[in-house]
Amino acid sequence: MIKTYYALAFAFSLALLLSSCLSTPEPYTRVAPGMWRGILSLEHYNVPVRDKDTVFVLYDQFKPGELPFNFEVTYTDDERFNITIFNGEERILCDSIVYGRDRSQARDTFNVFFPEYQSYLHCEVRGGVMQGEWVVTTKKDYRIPFYAHAGRNYRFTSMKETPLADLSGSWATLFGVDGKEDPSRAIGEFKQEGNRLTGTFRTESGDYRFLEGTVQGRKFYMSTFDGAHAYLFNGSIQGDSLQGEFRSGTQYSTLWSSWRDPNFQLRHPDSISTLKAGKTFSFSLATPEGQPRVYPSDHYAGKIKIFTITGTWCPNCRDEQVFLRDFLKNNPDAAKDVVVNGISFERSEDAAKSNAQLKRYKATLDLPFDLLFAGKTEKDAAARMFPALSSVEAFPTMIIIDKNDKVRRIHTGFDGPATSKYADFSKEFAALIATLRSENTQ
Repeated sequence: MIKTYYALAFAFSLALLLSSCLSTPEPYTRVAPGMWRGILSLEHYNVPVRDKDTVFVLYDQFKPGELPFNFEVTYTDDERFNITIFNGEERILCDSIVYGRDRSQARDTFNVFFPEYQSYLHCEVRGGVMQGEWVVTTKKDYRIPFYAHAGRNYRFTSMKETPLADLSGSWATLFGVDGKEDPSRAIGEFKQEGNRLTGTFRTESGDYRFLEGTVQGRKFYMSTFDGAHAYLFNGSIQGDSLQGEFRSGTQYSTLWSSWRDPNFQLRHPDSISTLKAGKTFSFSLATPEGQPRVYPSDHYAGKIKIFTITGTWCPNCRDEQVFLRDFLKNNPDAAKDVVVNGISFERSEDAAKSNAQLKRYKATLDLPFDLLFAGKTEKDAAARMFPALSSVEAFPTMIIIDKNDKVRRIHTGFDGPATSKYADFSKEFAALIATLRSENTQ
């Protein structure tokens, strides 16, 4: 009976593969070039059968508990290829790929590494099918089954059921309406074109980055996968409101509700954390190479200081680090008056491991400033490190200090390039730095 099932599964999978009409302009040596549809299986029933004579049955449409994303395989020469992951307008180039061969399964294998997040996709390949798992090395036994099918460029479904409504615009949102936790505020920013839905959720600690999905009748779905986050949203249109579920990987889920309200606001990011009266911001840390960085000291004297409380595991922090990198590179005159430090709290409390990660992260992102290891990522760890601050409620938090060592701005969270606020923040930041540069040192 089991052998019969395997035979049927193989035959059905082969039929799906042939029906996909996969064709390539040139022969390939490892993995079929072109678009793929990947799936992270958040439910245990989707774990692929790891028998060498079995190909996992792939479903043509979205199935509950599956987080889909799209990627493209592009060859750089006869043997090597890159993978580009698509999330809405975002393109993530994955060029850290290690190839191998699983002799027990008689299959080609490769690992796609996300070095800045210390995670990787392990993939076994058989024709136009991949299966494997996504592994996060900084979390204990954190593995999510993965499979993919070549020649499919849709995300959730190829169906096109007429949407019940156009979801474009802003939506006041509460996460945690199931009563399991205190509700938190957010603003959904969506753009709908036919069935295609893109956007993000802005919160007071950052944003959910680039989401992409579909609206089918009264139902809608969105997802993102970037090597750090695996986010899945699903919901339904209920009159003038939206009701949905949010899942982050396999370990977190909550319910949320949205409605139209032009007066709904988040707290201003400059108002969430403040400097305590009579207190002075300070720290004593070191670079991964062991060079001391003590503030205040002569090293920072007469400079505009930008200190970011960050972590390499945090995509919103990555967006902020890239923003600062690009600002310094695009404004070389301003860069002469500015010193930036990323003060990083990492998954590991082992200084050697964390400093090695900071070196990799700095090199991968080509950051022109120092990253300083401050300790393990724990609740309130940053607040304990910086008692002069009223609180540290989010990674990242940016502290901007003028030439005379006066704190001028404490900015909680970061509205990245997926949000409507990114352009405004860029202009405000540039204007503030110009103002601080024009001031004299006392």
